[in-house]
Amino acid sequence: MEANLSYPEGSIGRLMEEPCAVFPPQTTISECVAELESIVKNKFVTYVFVTDSASKLVGVVTMRDLLFSPRSATLESVMIRNVFALSDQAELLDAMKETLNRHFPVYPVTDSQGTLAGLIRGSSLFEQQAIELSAQAGAMVGVEKEERLGTPLWRSFLFRHPWLQFNLLTAFVAAAVVGGFEETIAKVVALAVFLPVLSGQSGNTGCQALAVALRGMTLGELGPGQGMRVAIKEGLLGLMNGLLTGITAGIAMWIFASWNHNADAAALAFVVFAAMTVACTVSGISGVMIPLALRKFGADPATASSIFLTTATDVVSMGLFLGLATWLVL
Repeated sequence: MEANLSYPEGSIGRLMEEPCAVFPPQTTISECVAELESIVKNKFVTYVFVTDSASKLVGVVTMRDLLFSPRSATLESVMIRNVFALSDQAELLDAMKETLNRHFPVYPVTDSQGTLAGLIRGSSLFEQQAIELSAQAGAMVGVEKEERLGTPLWRSFLFRHPWLQFNLLTAFVAAAVVGGFEETIAKVVALAVFLPVLSGQSGNTGCQALAVALRGMTLGELGPGQGMRVAIKEGLLGLMNGLLTGITAGIAMWIFASWNHNADAAALAFVVFAAMTVACTVSGISGVMIPLALRKFGADPATASSIFLTTATDVVSMGLFLGLATWLVL
């Protein structure tokens, strides 16, 4: 593990272990098994790695092949060729993308010349993936990736507080939209009751789209030119969900308004339905376009996307809801 410190932080080289079951191609299975008997007493062996005279990786032998092949056969005759290997200089995120559809217990690691440098266990790689992804989730709410449970109080404060101030400024934008319809709310109190419903539902729709978009960007699934296709899909999902939740919310508004003897109960129900449908559609599209725009301008999508998304969903949902109510009811 000491030698691994020579590799850049965050590289696969930092995580790899020294390979312990390495043999030349002409080794017979009988000879290999005899040597493995002493190796497995101290090391956990999953694969046998086959290297040539220059220590370049040429093949891998599974335990099944060692068990069922003739004892006189050579490793070269039973090994798997064209082995998938990770580069020792590869960054963790790149390795995550490469192993996304592979579920091997162990991955060989080679240098730029193809020389076997070490191995990394799938469990270790997946553990690092979980740490990386959880750090990005924390960054979405202003918790920087460098912060840990043991981070000093003042440093944690400096990490988080600037984003909270920025979030407060964006909240004032949504408050200004609501303040512009103060007279409408005063005349139709039922609108104030349903404002959180609209805001919360459209916000959740946007967060679902944002989570999918960030996951796609992290794993390399959302590449150049694919943003519009994904945005259209999320917009359609928002429309479908908005229509169904809009019907439910509209019925709830009609019941609430009728219970309070409001003569415009039907109109208010339609306002809720229409506002919910449009707001969820816009939220779905925003959940994809906002992180893509932040990435294009060189900002960290995981850090700031949720703040911009909240502002967009609040402004659209509340503004549309109160605007329609002013137009149709008053």
